[in-house]
Amino acid sequence: MDLATRRRRLALFLFFMVPGLSISSWVTRTPDIRDALEASTAQMGLVLFGLSVGSMLGILSSGALVARFGTRPVIGTGTILVIASMAAIGCGTLLSSAPLVTAGLFLFGAGMGSGEVAMNIDGAEVERITGRTVLPTLHGFFSLGTVVGASLGIVFTATEFPVQWHLAAIAVVSTAILLYAHRHIPSGIGLRAREGKGAGAGTNAPAPVWRDSRLLLIGGIILAMALAEGAANDWLPLLMVDGHGLDATMGSAVYAGFAAAMAAGRFTGGFLIDRFGRVAVVRGSAVSAAFGLTMVIFVDHAVFAGAAVLLWGLGAALGFPLALSAAGDSGEDSAARVSFVAMIGYVAFLVGPPGLGFLGDHYGLRAAMTAVLAFVAVAIFLAPAVGSRRATAARQSEPAVPATGDAAPPRT
Repeated sequence: MDLATRRRRLALFLFFMVPGLSISSWVTRTPDIRDALEASTAQMGLVLFGLSVGSMLGILSSGALVARFGTRPVIGTGTILVIASMAAIGCGTLLSSAPLVTAGLFLFGAGMGSGEVAMNIDGAEVERITGRTVLPTLHGFFSLGTVVGASLGIVFTATEFPVQWHLAAIAVVSTAILLYAHRHIPSGIGLRAREGKGAGAGTNAPAPVWRDSRLLLIGGIILAMALAEGAANDWLPLLMVDGHGLDATMGSAVYAGFAAAMAAGRFTGGFLIDRFGRVAVVRGSAVSAAFGLTMVIFVDHAVFAGAAVLLWGLGAALGFPLALSAAGDSGEDSAARVSFVAMIGYVAFLVGPPGLGFLGDHYGLRAAMTAVLAFVAVAIFLAPAVGSRRATAARQSEPAVPATGDAAPPRT
């Protein structure tokens, strides 16, 4: 790997860390923000709605933005929006302005939604250049950022450090990362599919990626595994408190265990994928997540359920980045393919958890999680879709074993 590629990979590691650091910083200060705004639970729900709207717009626009401008400006602009969001949320807290905090969350959602899709596209390109598994480690840095941000948030909350200065410090650190890392991301990634649109090329336009059945199956995998991850991120503490009788502190500790398991799974994922292949790792991940969910849902024992959460986290860790890697390897116009599958995953993050909340209101959170379990179980059977296209081509180039005595076709 040459020096420019190493620097590019490090830049992507840092870019992935920024949204993880930022989101966990303001999430851990949510009680202080709520008190500063003097908002009820329902009013905080409306404030948080800004995040959902911004995320959806960012995700839905990301593919077109990358196709038009390339990944570099989209990553840079997305990171700037995340930095601006920290300033807006901090100022809104200082001024007790719910609209300003809502606007900050909107900026965060738009920046994270668009920027992360572009980062995944760029990461898939690095994988093709180096021939090494990169995306799981990239997502591992997002998880690392959440752990660091949550730890800082706990310390600042305990010491009653002002929210606005806490978030301002995160904005300063993120700005320094942006200034260092952005120059190492090359221009033009994601634009290559447009290069052939010259004279005489319009009559052979490629078919839309959503018509590729294999890509749809990969989308099914990322939908299931993103739902498993998003359900834990939004509901796990409450699930352990309401469903298994733990107190709030222990419920948060169980969630911390889930986050740590996710980080461990992602940082070791590259070795596992290179050693056993994508199909085996996806199948094993789905089995682990399904077993962990089954224990949490059906075993009425808090200690066993808490331990099973680790299996849930390990299982959910690799599904999202591995599916993106497989999408980039599934055919021509890899940027469009990664963007399409990434959007499916991020939509699952946004739509799934509120849907689980609706089910939880009617049937309880433990029962609601059976929907997640069903999706993850389906992913076990969809696992062959993530097989390497190069490996498939290599197998197809082997001489066929004649079934009727006819001569096998010669190798070329």
